[in-house]
Amino acid sequence: MTVPEQVDHALLTTAVVLILLAGALLLARIWRGPSMLDRAISLDVCAALIIAGLAAKSAFLRDQFYFPIMLVLAFLGFTGSVGIARFIAVRDRPRPPRPDDTEEGPR
Repeated sequence: MTVPEQVDHALLTTAVVLILLAGALLLARIWRGPSMLDRAISLDVCAALIIAGLAAKSAFLRDQFYFPIMLVLAFLGFTGSVGIARFIAVRDRPRPPRPDDTEEGPR
């Protein structure tokens, strides 16, 4: 094994270890929350970590088989994030006052 191959192998191993560490921290964030937005962002990051893991595996194997799978996962992660953001935006939108709501109170 040549020196560039050893450096390449060491960098890929480091990348996989960092991805696994980030995944463990991400699972803790999903478990603890505290809000729904935190969990939604964590799930979006989870999709990115899966893509990074597939990229690392693809680099280890020197195979391009996983590229379309990573593309589909990126699309699904993006659409999921946009859907959750729209849901939260609609939920948190201020409501217009109703006609029977007066500041003086009921009579």
